[in-house]
Amino acid sequence: MSASQAAAPAHGAATARPVLASAGPGFVEFAEVEKSYDGRTFAVTRMNLSVARGEFLTLLGPSGSGKTTTLNMLAGFERPTHGTITLEGQPVDRLPPYQRNIGMVFQNYALFPHMTVEENVGFPLSVRQVSKADIAARVGRVLDMVRLKQFGDRRPAQLSGGQQQRVALARALVFQPSLVLMDEPLGALDKKLREHMQLEIKQIHTMLGVTIVYVTHDQSEALTMSDRVAVFNQGGIAQLGSPDDLYNTPQSSFVASFIGENNTLEGVVDRVSGEQCRVQLNGGGEIAALAVGVTQGSPCHVAVRPERLNLSAAADGGNALAATVDGRIYLGDHLRLLARLANDQVLTVKLGPEATMANGETVTVSCAPNDCRAFPADAGTGGAIPKQGKTT
Repeated sequence: MSASQAAAPAHGAATARPVLASAGPGFVEFAEVEKSYDGRTFAVTRMNLSVARGEFLTLLGPSGSGKTTTLNMLAGFERPTHGTITLEGQPVDRLPPYQRNIGMVFQNYALFPHMTVEENVGFPLSVRQVSKADIAARVGRVLDMVRLKQFGDRRPAQLSGGQQQRVALARALVFQPSLVLMDEPLGALDKKLREHMQLEIKQIHTMLGVTIVYVTHDQSEALTMSDRVAVFNQGGIAQLGSPDDLYNTPQSSFVASFIGENNTLEGVVDRVSGEQCRVQLNGGGEIAALAVGVTQGSPCHVAVRPERLNLSAAADGGNALAATVDGRIYLGDHLRLLARLANDQVLTVKLGPEATMANGETVTVSCAPNDCRAFPADAGTGGAIPKQGKTT
Protein backbone atom coordinates (compact mmCIF):
# COMPACT_ATOMS: atom_id res chain seq x y z
CA MET A 1 0.00 0.00 0.00
CA SER A 2 1.42 3.38 -0.97
CA ALA A 3 1.57 6.43 1.28
CA SER A 4 -1.02 8.14 -0.91
CA GLN A 5 -3.36 5.18 -0.54
CA ALA A 6 -2.99 5.22 3.24
CA ALA A 7 -3.63 8.94 3.48
CA ALA A 8 -6.29 9.39 0.79
CA PRO A 9 -9.42 8.74 2.91
CA ALA A 10 -8.39 11.45 5.36
CA HIS A 11 -8.70 14.10 2.64
CA GLY A 12 -11.89 12.83 0.99
CA ALA A 13 -15.31 11.79 2.14
CA ALA A 14 -14.42 8.89 4.40
CA THR A 15 -17.03 6.23 5.07
CA ALA A 16 -18.64 6.79 8.48
CA ARG A 17 -17.47 4.38 11.15
CA PRO A 18 -19.89 2.64 13.49
CA VAL A 19 -20.17 3.82 17.07
CA LEU A 20 -18.60 1.06 19.16
CA ALA A 21 -19.39 0.14 22.75
CA SER A 22 -16.68 0.92 25.28
CA ALA A 23 -14.63 -1.95 26.64
CA GLY A 24 -14.11 -0.13 29.94
CA PRO A 25 -11.06 1.75 31.26
CA GLY A 26 -8.09 1.50 28.93
CA PHE A 27 -5.54 -0.97 30.26
CA VAL A 28 -3.71 -0.75 26.93
CA GLU A 29 -4.07 2.36 24.79
CA PHE A 30 -2.93 3.08 21.23
CA ALA A 31 -3.22 6.81 20.49
CA GLU A 32 -2.71 7.93 16.88
CA VAL A 33 -0.11 5.18 16.35
CA GLU A 34 1.42 4.80 12.90
CA LYS A 35 4.22 2.58 11.61
CA SER A 36 6.25 3.06 8.45
CA TYR A 37 9.39 1.11 7.66
CA ASP A 38 10.59 3.38 4.84
CA GLY A 39 8.93 6.74 5.50
CA ARG A 40 6.61 6.38 2.50
CA THR A 41 4.32 3.37 2.98
CA PHE A 42 2.44 2.54 6.17
CA ALA A 43 1.98 -0.88 7.73
CA VAL A 44 -0.27 0.72 10.38
CA THR A 45 -2.02 4.05 9.96
CA ARG A 46 -3.46 6.20 12.75
CA MET A 47 -4.29 3.38 15.13
CA ASN A 48 -6.57 4.30 18.04
CA LEU A 49 -7.41 1.30 20.19
CA SER A 50 -8.30 0.70 23.83
CA VAL A 51 -8.01 -2.72 25.52
CA ALA A 52 -9.69 -3.32 28.87
CA ARG A 53 -8.02 -5.05 31.79
CA GLY A 54 -8.76 -8.79 31.71
CA GLU A 55 -10.02 -8.70 28.14
CA PHE A 56 -9.30 -11.30 25.47
CA LEU A 57 -8.86 -9.20 22.33
CA THR A 58 -8.04 -10.80 18.99
CA LEU A 59 -6.41 -8.94 16.10
CA LEU A 60 -7.79 -10.65 13.00
CA GLY A 61 -7.03 -10.02 9.37
CA PRO A 62 -5.39 -11.22 6.18
CA SER A 63 -1.62 -11.25 5.68
CA GLY A 64 -0.21 -7.74 5.42
CA SER A 65 -3.18 -6.07 7.13
CA GLY A 66 -1.13 -4.66 10.03
CA LYS A 67 -2.18 -6.96 12.88
CA THR A 68 1.28 -8.45 13.60
CA THR A 69 2.97 -5.05 13.29
CA THR A 70 0.50 -3.74 15.89
CA LEU A 71 1.31 -6.63 18.23
CA ASN A 72 5.07 -6.15 17.72
CA MET A 73 4.80 -2.47 18.64
CA LEU A 74 2.95 -3.42 21.82
CA ALA A 75 5.59 -6.07 22.60
CA GLY A 76 8.46 -3.64 21.99
CA PHE A 77 9.93 -5.43 18.97
CA GLU A 78 9.01 -2.43 16.79
CA ARG A 79 8.79 1.25 17.62
CA PRO A 80 5.91 3.34 16.31
CA THR A 81 6.79 6.00 13.78
CA HIS A 82 4.17 8.27 15.34
CA GLY A 83 1.82 8.15 18.31
CA THR A 84 1.85 6.74 21.83
CA ILE A 85 1.25 3.31 23.37
CA THR A 86 0.47 3.15 27.08
CA LEU A 87 0.16 0.20 29.47
CA GLU A 88 -1.62 0.84 32.76
CA GLY A 89 -1.40 4.56 32.02
CA GLN A 90 2.38 4.57 31.47
CA PRO A 91 3.96 5.19 28.03
CA VAL A 92 5.83 2.08 26.87
CA ASP A 93 6.53 2.84 23.20
CA ARG A 94 10.17 3.68 24.00
CA LEU A 95 10.72 0.94 26.59
CA PRO A 96 12.64 -2.22 25.60
CA PRO A 97 10.61 -5.46 25.68
CA TYR A 98 12.13 -6.76 28.93
CA GLN A 99 10.93 -3.69 30.86
CA ARG A 100 7.27 -4.04 29.86
CA ASN A 101 6.30 -7.05 32.03
CA ILE A 102 4.66 -8.70 29.02
CA GLY A 103 4.48 -12.45 28.34
CA MET A 104 4.86 -13.58 24.74
CA VAL A 105 3.81 -16.82 22.99
CA PHE A 106 5.10 -17.37 19.46
CA GLN A 107 3.92 -19.65 16.66
CA ASN A 108 7.22 -21.56 16.65
CA TYR A 109 7.19 -21.87 20.48
CA ALA A 110 10.80 -20.47 20.74
CA LEU A 111 11.76 -23.06 23.38
CA PHE A 112 15.41 -23.69 24.26
CA PRO A 113 16.15 -27.19 22.90
CA HIS A 114 18.99 -27.87 25.38
CA MET A 115 16.85 -27.07 28.43
CA THR A 116 14.27 -29.25 30.15
CA VAL A 117 10.63 -28.23 30.38
CA GLU A 118 11.18 -26.98 33.93
CA GLU A 119 14.24 -24.98 32.87
CA ASN A 120 12.40 -23.46 29.92
CA VAL A 121 9.45 -22.43 32.04
CA GLY A 122 11.67 -21.13 34.82
CA PHE A 123 13.91 -19.08 32.51
CA PRO A 124 11.95 -15.79 32.83
CA LEU A 125 12.24 -16.10 36.62
CA SER A 126 15.95 -16.88 36.59
CA VAL A 127 16.75 -13.78 34.52
CA ARG A 128 14.74 -11.78 37.06
CA GLN A 129 16.99 -13.27 39.79
CA VAL A 130 14.17 -15.02 41.62
CA SER A 131 15.39 -17.51 44.26
CA LYS A 132 15.70 -21.17 43.24
CA ALA A 133 13.13 -22.26 45.83
CA ASP A 134 10.58 -19.73 44.54
CA ILE A 135 11.31 -20.70 40.94
CA ALA A 136 10.68 -24.37 41.69
CA ALA A 137 7.37 -23.60 43.43
CA ARG A 138 6.09 -21.26 40.71
CA VAL A 139 7.18 -23.54 37.87
CA GLY A 140 5.43 -26.45 39.57
CA ARG A 141 2.19 -24.50 39.91
CA VAL A 142 2.09 -23.30 36.31
CA LEU A 143 3.04 -26.74 34.90
CA ASP A 144 0.24 -28.24 36.94
CA MET A 145 -2.14 -25.65 35.47
CA VAL A 146 -1.24 -26.66 31.89
CA ARG A 147 -1.21 -30.38 32.87
CA LEU A 148 2.50 -30.95 32.19
CA LYS A 149 3.92 -31.42 35.68
CA GLN A 150 4.96 -35.00 34.93
CA PHE A 151 6.98 -33.83 31.90
CA GLY A 152 9.21 -31.39 33.78
CA ASP A 153 12.47 -33.27 33.13
CA ARG A 154 11.90 -33.78 29.40
CA ARG A 155 13.35 -31.68 26.61
CA PRO A 156 11.19 -30.02 23.91
CA ALA A 157 12.13 -32.59 21.26
CA GLN A 158 10.55 -35.30 23.43
CA LEU A 159 7.16 -33.54 23.43
CA SER A 160 4.30 -33.34 20.95
CA GLY A 161 3.41 -30.06 19.27
CA GLY A 162 0.53 -29.46 21.64
CA GLN A 163 2.71 -30.15 24.68
CA GLN A 164 5.38 -27.76 23.40
CA GLN A 165 2.73 -25.09 22.96
CA ARG A 166 1.59 -25.59 26.56
CA VAL A 167 5.20 -25.21 27.71
CA ALA A 168 5.43 -21.93 25.80
CA LEU A 169 2.19 -20.78 27.41
CA ALA A 170 3.41 -21.77 30.88
CA ARG A 171 6.65 -19.83 30.32
CA ALA A 172 4.64 -16.73 29.32
CA LEU A 173 2.50 -16.95 32.48
CA VAL A 174 5.03 -18.02 35.13
CA PHE A 175 6.28 -14.51 36.02
CA GLN A 176 2.69 -13.23 36.37
CA PRO A 177 2.80 -10.64 33.58
CA SER A 178 0.25 -7.87 33.36
CA LEU A 179 -0.33 -8.69 29.70
CA VAL A 180 0.15 -11.77 27.47
CA LEU A 181 0.61 -11.44 23.72
CA MET A 182 0.12 -14.41 21.39
CA ASP A 183 1.23 -14.34 17.75
CA GLU A 184 -0.43 -17.13 15.72
CA PRO A 185 0.38 -19.57 18.58
CA LEU A 186 -1.65 -22.47 17.17
CA GLY A 187 -0.69 -22.12 13.51
CA ALA A 188 1.59 -25.17 13.48
CA LEU A 189 -0.96 -27.56 15.01
CA ASP A 190 -3.39 -29.87 13.21
CA LYS A 191 -7.09 -29.01 13.19
CA LYS A 192 -8.22 -31.23 16.07
CA LEU A 193 -5.35 -30.23 18.37
CA ARG A 194 -5.77 -26.59 17.40
CA GLU A 195 -9.42 -26.65 18.44
CA HIS A 196 -8.52 -28.36 21.73
CA MET A 197 -5.84 -25.74 22.48
CA GLN A 198 -8.27 -22.91 21.71
CA LEU A 199 -10.49 -24.11 24.54
CA GLU A 200 -7.53 -24.64 26.89
CA ILE A 201 -6.22 -21.11 26.33
CA LYS A 202 -9.67 -19.65 26.86
CA GLN A 203 -10.13 -21.64 30.08
CA ILE A 204 -6.76 -20.41 31.39
CA HIS A 205 -7.73 -16.84 30.50
CA THR A 206 -11.00 -17.23 32.40
CA MET A 207 -9.23 -18.79 35.40
CA LEU A 208 -6.46 -16.18 35.68
CA GLY A 209 -8.22 -13.08 34.38
CA VAL A 210 -5.05 -12.02 32.57
CA THR A 211 -5.30 -9.58 29.65
CA ILE A 212 -4.58 -11.31 26.33
CA VAL A 213 -3.99 -9.77 22.91
CA TYR A 214 -4.04 -12.53 20.32
CA VAL A 215 -3.13 -12.41 16.61
CA THR A 216 -4.60 -14.81 14.05
CA HIS A 217 -5.81 -14.92 10.46
CA ASP A 218 -8.20 -17.77 11.36
CA GLN A 219 -11.71 -16.33 11.68
CA SER A 220 -13.19 -19.36 13.48
CA GLU A 221 -10.40 -19.17 16.06
CA ALA A 222 -11.16 -15.49 16.66
CA LEU A 223 -14.89 -16.11 17.05
CA THR A 224 -14.33 -19.05 19.41
CA MET A 225 -11.90 -17.42 21.83
CA SER A 226 -12.42 -13.67 21.95
CA ASP A 227 -14.32 -11.18 24.05
CA ARG A 228 -13.83 -8.72 21.18
CA VAL A 229 -12.24 -8.91 17.75
CA ALA A 230 -10.50 -6.13 15.82
CA VAL A 231 -10.75 -6.89 12.11
CA PHE A 232 -7.76 -5.40 10.28
CA ASN A 233 -7.57 -4.39 6.64
CA GLN A 234 -4.76 -2.45 4.96
CA GLY A 235 -3.24 -1.01 8.11
CA GLY A 236 -6.41 -0.04 9.94
CA ILE A 237 -9.30 -1.49 11.93
CA ALA A 238 -12.26 -2.11 9.64
CA GLN A 239 -14.52 -3.03 12.58
CA LEU A 240 -14.15 -3.74 16.29
CA GLY A 241 -16.75 -5.63 18.29
CA SER A 242 -17.89 -8.86 19.88
CA PRO A 243 -17.89 -12.03 17.77
CA ASP A 244 -21.68 -11.81 17.62
CA ASP A 245 -21.55 -8.19 16.42
CA LEU A 246 -19.06 -8.97 13.67
CA TYR A 247 -20.89 -12.05 12.43
CA ASN A 248 -24.45 -10.73 12.55
CA THR A 249 -24.00 -6.98 12.00
CA PRO A 250 -20.92 -6.42 9.81
CA GLN A 251 -20.42 -2.78 8.88
CA SER A 252 -18.71 -3.31 5.51
CA SER A 253 -18.57 -5.78 2.67
CA PHE A 254 -14.99 -6.62 3.66
CA VAL A 255 -15.97 -7.65 7.21
CA ALA A 256 -19.02 -9.54 5.95
CA SER A 257 -16.89 -11.56 3.51
CA PHE A 258 -13.96 -12.10 5.91
CA ILE A 259 -15.97 -13.19 8.96
CA GLY A 260 -17.76 -16.44 8.27
CA GLU A 261 -19.20 -17.53 4.95
CA ASN A 262 -21.31 -15.17 2.87
CA ASN A 263 -23.10 -15.03 -0.44
CA THR A 264 -22.54 -11.72 -2.23
CA LEU A 265 -25.00 -10.38 -4.79
CA GLU A 266 -24.09 -7.37 -6.92
CA GLY A 267 -26.61 -4.77 -7.98
CA VAL A 268 -27.78 -1.16 -7.90
CA VAL A 269 -29.87 0.44 -5.15
CA ASP A 270 -33.30 1.18 -6.62
CA ARG A 271 -34.64 3.01 -3.57
CA VAL A 272 -33.99 3.50 0.14
CA SER A 273 -36.84 3.54 2.66
CA GLY A 274 -35.87 3.95 6.30
CA GLU A 275 -33.49 1.20 7.32
CA GLN A 276 -34.20 -0.92 4.23
CA CYS A 277 -33.50 -0.64 0.53
CA ARG A 278 -34.50 -2.46 -2.64
CA VAL A 279 -31.72 -3.59 -4.97
CA GLN A 280 -31.98 -4.39 -8.66
CA LEU A 281 -29.56 -7.30 -9.14
CA ASN A 282 -27.14 -7.31 -12.03
CA GLY A 283 -28.56 -9.60 -14.71
CA GLY A 284 -32.11 -9.46 -13.37
CA GLY A 285 -34.04 -9.95 -10.16
CA GLU A 286 -34.71 -7.81 -7.11
CA ILE A 287 -33.94 -8.17 -3.42
CA ALA A 288 -34.78 -6.19 -0.27
CA ALA A 289 -32.04 -5.69 2.34
CA LEU A 290 -30.93 -3.60 5.29
CA ALA A 291 -29.23 -0.46 3.98
CA VAL A 292 -25.71 -0.01 5.40
CA GLY A 293 -24.36 3.27 4.05
CA VAL A 294 -25.91 2.92 0.57
CA THR A 295 -27.69 5.61 -1.43
CA GLN A 296 -30.27 5.48 -4.19
CA GLY A 297 -28.76 4.78 -7.61
CA SER A 298 -25.43 3.57 -6.24
CA PRO A 299 -23.83 0.17 -6.97
CA CYS A 300 -23.84 -2.16 -3.99
CA HIS A 301 -23.01 -5.62 -2.66
CA VAL A 302 -25.72 -7.53 -0.83
CA ALA A 303 -24.42 -10.07 1.69
CA VAL A 304 -26.49 -12.96 3.09
CA ARG A 305 -25.31 -15.95 5.15
CA PRO A 306 -25.93 -19.46 3.75
CA GLU A 307 -27.82 -20.48 6.90
CA ARG A 308 -30.21 -17.52 6.46
CA LEU A 309 -31.37 -18.84 3.09
CA ASN A 310 -34.04 -21.52 2.78
CA LEU A 311 -36.12 -23.22 0.12
CA SER A 312 -39.54 -22.62 1.65
CA ALA A 313 -42.05 -20.08 0.41
CA ALA A 314 -41.13 -16.51 1.27
CA ALA A 315 -42.96 -14.86 4.15
CA ASP A 316 -44.92 -11.66 3.54
CA GLY A 317 -42.47 -9.03 2.39
CA GLY A 318 -39.68 -11.59 2.10
CA ASN A 319 -37.28 -12.17 -0.77
CA ALA A 320 -37.88 -15.00 -3.25
CA LEU A 321 -35.49 -15.83 -6.08
CA ALA A 322 -36.01 -18.57 -8.67
CA ALA A 323 -33.01 -20.89 -8.97
CA THR A 324 -31.82 -24.26 -10.28
CA VAL A 325 -29.92 -26.79 -8.17
CA ASP A 326 -26.34 -26.72 -9.48
CA GLY A 327 -24.68 -29.06 -6.98
CA ARG A 328 -24.73 -30.64 -3.52
CA ILE A 329 -21.95 -30.80 -0.93
CA TYR A 330 -22.58 -33.32 1.88
CA LEU A 331 -20.76 -32.41 5.13
CA GLY A 332 -22.27 -34.88 7.59
CA ASP A 333 -24.20 -32.57 9.91
CA HIS A 334 -25.50 -30.42 7.05
CA LEU A 335 -25.81 -30.15 3.29
CA ARG A 336 -24.62 -27.22 1.19
CA LEU A 337 -26.81 -26.75 -1.83
CA LEU A 338 -25.50 -24.71 -4.76
CA ALA A 339 -28.41 -22.79 -6.31
CA ARG A 340 -27.88 -21.00 -9.63
CA LEU A 341 -30.04 -17.89 -10.17
CA ALA A 342 -31.38 -16.72 -13.54
CA ASN A 343 -28.54 -14.16 -13.70
CA ASP A 344 -26.02 -17.03 -13.37
CA GLN A 345 -25.08 -16.09 -9.79
CA VAL A 346 -24.57 -19.19 -7.63
CA LEU A 347 -25.76 -19.07 -4.01
CA THR A 348 -24.75 -21.47 -1.25
CA VAL A 349 -27.72 -22.59 0.87
CA LYS A 350 -27.08 -24.42 4.16
CA LEU A 351 -29.69 -27.14 4.75
CA GLY A 352 -30.21 -30.16 6.99
CA PRO A 353 -28.44 -33.37 5.89
CA GLU A 354 -31.78 -34.95 4.97
CA ALA A 355 -32.35 -32.52 2.06
CA THR A 356 -32.99 -34.46 -1.17
CA MET A 357 -33.01 -31.87 -3.98
CA ALA A 358 -31.48 -33.22 -7.17
CA ASN A 359 -29.22 -31.46 -9.64
CA GLY A 360 -31.26 -29.53 -12.21
CA GLU A 361 -34.31 -29.27 -9.96
CA THR A 362 -36.06 -25.87 -9.92
CA VAL A 363 -36.28 -24.30 -6.46
CA THR A 364 -37.17 -20.98 -4.86
CA VAL A 365 -34.50 -19.48 -2.59
CA SER A 366 -36.04 -17.23 0.04
CA CYS A 367 -34.84 -15.07 2.92
CA ALA A 368 -35.96 -12.19 5.11
CA PRO A 369 -34.82 -8.66 4.19
CA ASN A 370 -33.37 -8.22 7.69
CA ASP A 371 -31.03 -11.14 7.00
CA CYS A 372 -29.53 -9.33 4.00
CA ARG A 373 -27.17 -6.35 4.25
CA ALA A 374 -26.46 -3.98 1.37
CA PHE A 375 -23.05 -2.26 1.38
CA PRO A 376 -21.56 0.30 -0.99
CA ALA A 377 -19.71 -1.51 -3.77
CA ASP A 378 -16.65 0.74 -3.36
CA ALA A 379 -16.33 -0.37 0.30
CA GLY A 380 -15.80 -4.02 -0.59
CA THR A 381 -12.80 -6.24 -0.03
CA GLY A 382 -10.43 -3.69 -1.48
CA GLY A 383 -9.82 -0.02 -0.80
CA ALA A 384 -8.02 1.76 2.00
CA ILE A 385 -9.50 1.90 5.48
CA PRO A 386 -10.54 5.41 6.54
CA LYS A 387 -8.29 7.04 9.11
CA GLN A 388 -9.70 6.25 12.51
CA GLY A 389 -11.06 8.21 15.39
CA LYS A 390 -11.12 6.90 18.95
CA THR A 391 -11.85 3.15 19.01
CA THR A 392 -12.69 1.66 22.39
